[in-house]
Amino acid sequence: MPERLRPALRLVPRSLLGRMLFLTLLVVLVAQALSSFIWLSQLRASQLDGLLTSARSLGQSMAASVSYIRSLPLGYRPMVLDQLRSMGGTRFFVSLNDKPLDMRVLPETPRKRAVLEEVEQVLRERLGKDVEMSLHFVGPDDLRLFNGGLKLDELPRSWAHYALTLEPLNPPVLVTQIRIGGDEWLYLASLLPEPYAGLEDQGLADQQLWFILITGAFLLLFIGLLVHWQSRPLKRLARAAREMSLGAEVEPLPEAGGSEVADVSRAFNSMRERISRYLNERSQLFSAISHDLRTPITRLRLRVEMLEDEALQAKFSRDLDELELLVKGALQCVKDTDIHENIEPVDLDHLLQVLAEPYRDKVTLEGRTLALYPGKPLALRRCIGNLVDNALKYGERAHLRIEDSAEAFVLHVDDEGPGVPEQKLGQVFEPHFRLAGHKQGYGLGLGIARNLAHSHGGEVSLRNLHAGGLRVTLTLPRPAD
Repeated sequence: MPERLRPALRLVPRSLLGRMLFLTLLVVLVAQALSSFIWLSQLRASQLDGLLTSARSLGQSMAASVSYIRSLPLGYRPMVLDQLRSMGGTRFFVSLNDKPLDMRVLPETPRKRAVLEEVEQVLRERLGKDVEMSLHFVGPDDLRLFNGGLKLDELPRSWAHYALTLEPLNPPVLVTQIRIGGDEWLYLASLLPEPYAGLEDQGLADQQLWFILITGAFLLLFIGLLVHWQSRPLKRLARAAREMSLGAEVEPLPEAGGSEVADVSRAFNSMRERISRYLNERSQLFSAISHDLRTPITRLRLRVEMLEDEALQAKFSRDLDELELLVKGALQCVKDTDIHENIEPVDLDHLLQVLAEPYRDKVTLEGRTLALYPGKPLALRRCIGNLVDNALKYGERAHLRIEDSAEAFVLHVDDEGPGVPEQKLGQVFEPHFRLAGHKQGYGLGLGIARNLAHSHGGEVSLRNLHAGGLRVTLTLPRPAD
């Protein structure tokens, strides 16, 4: 897996409920983003169509006003404009100037550019292509009126405020200056009609955002309840599988839930029956083997005692002792690993202290556990006890160190012995494995300890230390919450 993907994968929840909610949230966000993008695109397109329609209507009104002023005699034009301003309520503020007024123009945007082009096109169609004009959008604070460059606030409110202000928005003002004579420029200032006065692209409305949030929350709640309801059989299955792996008696699971979950529960119940039957048959088999082997061994011992040749008698006795040791070892191995206990919280700190107490001068203990460990008390005591006994037997001293976390309990058992040859590390778990110079090697105790660790889902591993000695590491995984 590429390294750059690992931080992203850590953000994905581990539980089925968390992953379903995460994927649902992701799908909701993508779907809402796409639908909002499409809706917003259509909204802006319709708004632009409405804006251009309003701009054409405004341009036609301007052209009509210009044509009307042109039709008046020169002496009547100022008088008519004064009367219009005194009446108030007109759509435009209109004045006659002897030159175009210079004002600070607002920065151009696509919408402003579209409006200016539409109005100019209508004016040139109605007034003539060669007419001299200028069109700009100006902010209310930068607006200038008349030849003297008066500001809007310096005029009577009835003259221009009703036509050029829309408090509290203060939208941009469209200023059109058209030459109608030699030194005569007609000045028209106006606002675009609502809802286009602001000339800004409208984003998602508050109602749309609330709709997205509420629908997303309800969908997550519904999916969460559904997944929680469907995942309960899986949780029961996981708990039953763990308990069965530890050797506890497990009741048959109810075959409920979805068809796939019911099939899994049915398969688990069938497996549980087969394993239970196998364990019972194995127990009966070893009991029979124990009984059947002890009887002929006892008869052979009686016959050996009747031999007159002492050398031959000693030879047969040694062979029988070895045969009996093998039988006892095999039966003891089965007995020690086949421990039927209920799973319960175990205080491993107390267990280690009890095991180390008889060997105060030979055993050291470092570290503490974070919490109780759910397992079989007797099996864990026998597993760790075998590791400590093995270290004391072959290394004279045992140094125990705990490394506990939310994922696993780890116990390192270091000794001060000669260690194990690297090529033989994989063989020391075999029953009755012999190392040179040792009578019984590391066989039975380590094999039993590893089997008990396996029954808890854990592992026992070995490695030689650089400073000398052997490190035996017991790893027991903690169940996920």
